[in-house]
Amino acid sequence: MDGVAAVAGVRDEDRFLIGLVGSGIGTSLSPALHEREADESGLRCLYRTLDLIVLGLPAAAVGDLLAAARLTGYDGLNITHPCKQVVLRHLDGLSPEAAALRAVNTVVFTDGKAIGHNTDLAGFARNLRLGLPDAPLDQVVLLGAGGAGAAAAHALLEAGAGAVHVFDADRHRGDVLVGSLRDRFGPDRALAGRLDDDHVTLARVLHDADGLVNATPVGMTAYPGLPLPAHLITSRLWVADVVYRPLATELLRTARARGCRVLDGGGMVVFQAAEAFRLFTGREPDADRMMRHFDALVLSAGGDRVGRRLPGSTGTGDVRPSAPAS
Repeated sequence: MDGVAAVAGVRDEDRFLIGLVGSGIGTSLSPALHEREADESGLRCLYRTLDLIVLGLPAAAVGDLLAAARLTGYDGLNITHPCKQVVLRHLDGLSPEAAALRAVNTVVFTDGKAIGHNTDLAGFARNLRLGLPDAPLDQVVLLGAGGAGAAAAHALLEAGAGAVHVFDADRHRGDVLVGSLRDRFGPDRALAGRLDDDHVTLARVLHDADGLVNATPVGMTAYPGLPLPAHLITSRLWVADVVYRPLATELLRTARARGCRVLDGGGMVVFQAAEAFRLFTGREPDADRMMRHFDALVLSAGGDRVGRRLPGSTGTGDVRPSAPAS
């Protein structure tokens, strides 16, 4: 059966129109991941990017984009920086995870309603479990209190972290996240700090920390650079980044050069995408297959994983210092 005939033979209920709303998302691999998994599952998926930069729109316009997507027959949207929290006021309902995190990365249109979900938490948790299975979690520093930061913080505490120290340039946003973490996990499990120019508090906390997680957009292709001064990164830390475009962010390259164990954001994006695919289509995806496809996409784009893959795992792999992956 040729491609035209195959598409013609797909039932309407097996066709899906999905979008991604965010800023600087031109290099996102989400369209290819979802469309390929749909093909492998006997479905048809058209996945469009709605880039705020390209459209010349502010984050506040996410409500208008949501309404337009609903009106034009979209089945759902993925939501990324900087809209994961802004979108909340435009939804008709939230899943328990999204309500707890006060952040949404997946919106499903069903029965005339827009329901928000959060698959980032599960994605980060699985990536951490597979990529850093023996990482000490007594004290962890988290940079960024936005949607990805909220997911990482909840996942870390669910995994048994003793305390998460949340640093954000917006002190109010950091305080709000810490408040929600304390409500859920206890008053001693989360502490707030502010990312400022002198980094005195951050340096003091990092001195006794086990790990560092970057959940800010710094390091993305559209926002290059380091989210903290390089001299604060020491070999006693493991370092994880939620950014995946590029995978080898400046933070992870610097950390690896300083002898840290590192974990890139590739596994998180695949595992959260797999859960979003299930929500959009009602079909169970093959996460291992999606990871293989992700690796192929990264290689075809000339990308570099920052560590070796764990034998037999679907995680992003051994994060111990090593030569760059070939």
